[in-house]
Amino acid sequence: MTYEEIRKHPEVCALLKRGNDNLGVLGYTEHSQAHCALVAERAAYILRRTGHTEHEEELAKIAGFMHDIGNAINRTHHAEIGAILANDILKEAGMDMTDRITVIAAIGNHDESTGGAKDAISAALILADKTDVRRNRVRTDDQSTFDIHDRVNYAVTGSTLKVNEEKDIISLNLQVDESICTMYEYFDIFLTRMIMCRASAEFLGYKFRLTVNGGKVL
Repeated sequence: MTYEEIRKHPEVCALLKRGNDNLGVLGYTEHSQAHCALVAERAAYILRRTGHTEHEEELAKIAGFMHDIGNAINRTHHAEIGAILANDILKEAGMDMTDRITVIAAIGNHDESTGGAKDAISAALILADKTDVRRNRVRTDDQSTFDIHDRVNYAVTGSTLKVNEEKDIISLNLQVDESICTMYEYFDIFLTRMIMCRASAEFLGYKFRLTVNGGKVL
């Protein structure tokens, strides 16, 4: 089972669509295949730049694309639910048991409320997922309807994640329109996630840095 096969897998795609629809009803930002594909590619990039193998990159991409399938069932404990769903899908597809366990462990540990980095794959997935903050994750342009999650994401007009191997730093660099969202609001939503990113970067032997509008914040 390859990443490209997972991206086209009808059950995975159906679960992601239903999960994104469910979260839309609950007022969450976009958690679609676009988000999951970005997370997959970003996780692979992190592993590539931190000296890991192509096989590990492939596992990270599979975990990244599947990481939100649990939202189709329930937002609460969606990481653990997603791991169980992924295990069944990957087992039926014939994935090697060791690889399958690695993928489902990463999925099961990506949520900040219950998870944390346990290996390189899970660390990369966490970093890739928690740093995906951007304006086009907001489902509407009507700012009168925004809650704090919408305001924070909508305020981000630019976002890049970079790995500096020479300085051993993984940095999230944001451009934020502070007329839409204050930094207090940003950290009200994202502090726990940024702390999780710091721990994940440290697991990989790197430091995590957050810069906003050119200035170091974390």
